[in-house]
Amino acid sequence: MARDRRSERVDMRRWEAGESSRAQDWLAVEEPLEIVVEHGGSSIPLLTTMRTPGADAELAVGLLHAERIVRIRDDILSVDHTSDPRIPRDNRDNRIVVRLHPDCAPPDMGQRRSFVSSSACGVCGRSVVEDLTAELRPLATEHRVEADVLNSIGSRLREEQSTFHRTGGIHATGLFDLNGELTLRREDIGRHNATDAVIGASLLAGRVPLDRHVVLVTGRAGYEIVQKCWVAGVTVLAAIGAPSSLAVDMALEAEMTLVGFLRDGRFNVYSAPERVGHVGRPTRSTPDG
Repeated sequence: MARDRRSERVDMRRWEAGESSRAQDWLAVEEPLEIVVEHGGSSIPLLTTMRTPGADAELAVGLLHAERIVRIRDDILSVDHTSDPRIPRDNRDNRIVVRLHPDCAPPDMGQRRSFVSSSACGVCGRSVVEDLTAELRPLATEHRVEADVLNSIGSRLREEQSTFHRTGGIHATGLFDLNGELTLRREDIGRHNATDAVIGASLLAGRVPLDRHVVLVTGRAGYEIVQKCWVAGVTVLAAIGAPSSLAVDMALEAEMTLVGFLRDGRFNVYSAPERVGHVGRPTRSTPDG
């Protein structure tokens, strides 16, 4: 039986009502993952990111897709943990190797960013935000999502957050169809990692672009989440928390529907509100917009 590497139990002392006692707690695991790209006989260490183990191959593919190093499923020959005998066996699960098709353009080592990203931000080290969306075009789709569907997906995702229920310290990204059915979910200590894993899994399954889906992220919606979803063709992105100003600016540029504060039967729509409707009810305007 495979070991669950997503959480671990630790000893602690619990204080309550002025008294302390020995206890144990479950914590979300955070470990480094080195992503290596192999192309044309060359091995290119791309970056190291902090993540929760469990969806390493999907995370790596999703991140490479957001960087537009891979664009379609056929760009990838294989993706797996290293078998390099020079690396101690206990560390091999912390290096993932993505082998690219010979016809796939290799990473431009002169232009790529060089950084060690953390679980807090997926694009730390970028000096020019415009580089992230230089080749992207506004999203076009006639697909709509009903307000009642959006109001239902938050609780649906919470039901499936098994590691969160155990640790209370992990994020999740869920992929829903336009009827509110959860088709995929991933958990990770980093919001961007969970999103990369969902998009990577979708790419490996040949289901990108995701224009007929809603992506829901726990926590806030930063611009790096919008960028990843834009590359994947996501037209509706929702967050339990607040969006940032740059996230809204990017969503407006992408013509992506960006929803924030999705909880307790309410939400805000910051861009492309025409994709959100309510059966039998017209959209109501207020003096504050």
